[in-house]
Amino acid sequence: MKLTINQNRLSQELEALAEFSDAPAPAVTRIVFSDQDLKARGWLKNLCLAAGLDVRQDAVGNTFARWHGSDRGAPAVGTGSHIDAIPHSGRYDGTVGVLGGLEAIRALQESGFQPRRSLEVLLFTSEEPTRFGIGCLGSRLLSGTLDSSVDQTLRDADKRSLQQIRTGAGFTGALETVRLSPDYYSAFVELHIEQGPLLERRCVPLGAVTAIAAPASLRIEIEGQGGHAGAVLMPDRHDAFLAAAELALELEAAARATGSTDSVATTGVCDIFPRAINSIPSRVHVEADIRDIDAVRRDSMIDRLEESCAEVAARRGVSITREFINRDAPAACDPGIVAAIASVCEENGFPFDRMVSRAYHDSLFMARICPTAMLFIPCRNGVSHRPDEYSSPEAIAQGTLVLAQTLAKLAS
Repeated sequence: MKLTINQNRLSQELEALAEFSDAPAPAVTRIVFSDQDLKARGWLKNLCLAAGLDVRQDAVGNTFARWHGSDRGAPAVGTGSHIDAIPHSGRYDGTVGVLGGLEAIRALQESGFQPRRSLEVLLFTSEEPTRFGIGCLGSRLLSGTLDSSVDQTLRDADKRSLQQIRTGAGFTGALETVRLSPDYYSAFVELHIEQGPLLERRCVPLGAVTAIAAPASLRIEIEGQGGHAGAVLMPDRHDAFLAAAELALELEAAARATGSTDSVATTGVCDIFPRAINSIPSRVHVEADIRDIDAVRRDSMIDRLEESCAEVAARRGVSITREFINRDAPAACDPGIVAAIASVCEENGFPFDRMVSRAYHDSLFMARICPTAMLFIPCRNGVSHRPDEYSSPEAIAQGTLVLAQTLAKLAS
């Protein structure tokens, strides 16, 4: 079987998809269920139909494009990713996995390959947390990690519910119908840019992902006492911001103290009230992200932060409350699929590394219901979620070739 990836077609389609954006090029902004997102979905659906794939959409907009195999009763082999994009981001995050998945199937079709198991491209809804405050919405529902109550509890900045927004976008039906059965897929493989610098630094073109880190995301509310910046003496202060600063530094120390480069912690939001140069901060809202591929190490960082909250609150005379947004478990990739990716690389003479994903993806939740793995390609300087995000056409085509051959192995 000789496979040829149409690099020009794939590059042109990535460029065309990037034009569906609420931000001027080279930035891409494509928020889930926005007009641009819906137009992009329609365009992608037409590409899949032109390739002879059967397309269906579920109640939250997850879209499935299937090439039927000879054994229609057998669990399918899936691939895919997402196309929603955070404000002012780039054109390759997620999209390489969707359009690369489609191109992999077209290459297999054009080669004359006949799969036994059906092959399916899956477009996940709302991998990014931009609109509803939680990432991987579609895959969480597919895996049963979220239940149908989120139809009312998840709301956007305008206080509109998920149900209102999805039905207004044309995705109707009960959310209970979204969950996939455990035997729907026999395997799932997601092609993705690394979103980190390691492959490029090592001059290695491909990464077979062995584990996917998962975040614990939490909100921390700190209540102190405000007052005049000049009139309140230093011994009498209960500064909410300085308490928040201590917690941020303690979180950094907790990540460094594990001794593992896979432990990371970030304080990404710090909102201060009343935000006046001559007023002592009386209230601070903090949001933090703590992640690792090892759940025990990740939870040790959380424990250390919680101990610090109690100590800082007592010493500074402030109150501190915490609320978890999510606390997901890391995932191990399926050894059999990782071995299949490795064997394809070796058969082609392509260097590759086994590596972990420190970013999390829809595959994290697909791993709850089927054997799952990921395939990484390099991105320039490790940059992602920025307009200068870039992966070369050659790297994308090479990753797509490995994906196609891996899918063929899994579907035979």
